[in-house]
Amino acid sequence: MSIGDAPIRLLREGPVATLLLDRADRRNAMSRAMWTAMPALLARVAADDAVALLVVTGTGGHFCAGADIAEFEDAYRDAAAVAATNAAIRDAVEALAAFPKPAIAAIRGACVGGGVALALACDLRVAASDARFAVTPARLGLIYSHGDTLRLVRAVGAARAKDMLFSARMVGAEEAERIGLVQRVVPPEALEATVSDTAAGLAALSRPALRDIKRMVGAIADGALQETPDLAALFADGFAGEDFREGYAAFLEKRPPRFRAR
Repeated sequence: MSIGDAPIRLLREGPVATLLLDRADRRNAMSRAMWTAMPALLARVAADDAVALLVVTGTGGHFCAGADIAEFEDAYRDAAAVAATNAAIRDAVEALAAFPKPAIAAIRGACVGGGVALALACDLRVAASDARFAVTPARLGLIYSHGDTLRLVRAVGAARAKDMLFSARMVGAEEAERIGLVQRVVPPEALEATVSDTAAGLAALSRPALRDIKRMVGAIADGALQETPDLAALFADGFAGEDFREGYAAFLEKRPPRFRAR
């Protein structure tokens, strides 16, 4: 499914949905129409109980070359246009960051600027060895937004984030893995199968547990260093769930669990 004429599509195969950036002729550079379409697509898949998780990727040989610079003259023509464009980009990236189910970025080729922001908004990042990353707003006399900078600092640390932001240099896949920008690097020909296997493994687990793990880790990353009543309840509620009963029974019976809760 898609929204309007935006070259961004939502596909589904079993319990796995894919948000596909489908603009290969522009290395999947994000147009304003694509940014604007994203929140509604993400809301639709978040509400679909049949979907366990989301994969974000691009067509052709690239993930995303960032915001489409060909639109800049119109997108940033005056203060009102700047505010509207930046709001559309912020809303799209934050909708992905707030997506309640696990999200995996499958990255090959260029992952630049806004592409890095999209990748960082996912929970896991798997890269092909031909992937290359750069955060380039300094080349335009700009800085990364607070949310995008925060996620970059969390991923690689403050010093490495400054290195990437100051220099706007290209970072190869091996270095990206070493500094924590991605969690795994595989040969280009293995990327699709690796992400598919990872997604299938996650989809077989308890979906409420996956969502609650994401909430717990997110709360801690946001500064909840002491247990709050909400987090205590999040932990305790799992013991009353049907998936715990099934998981416990499967363990005793030495069989794979068949989780059904949605």
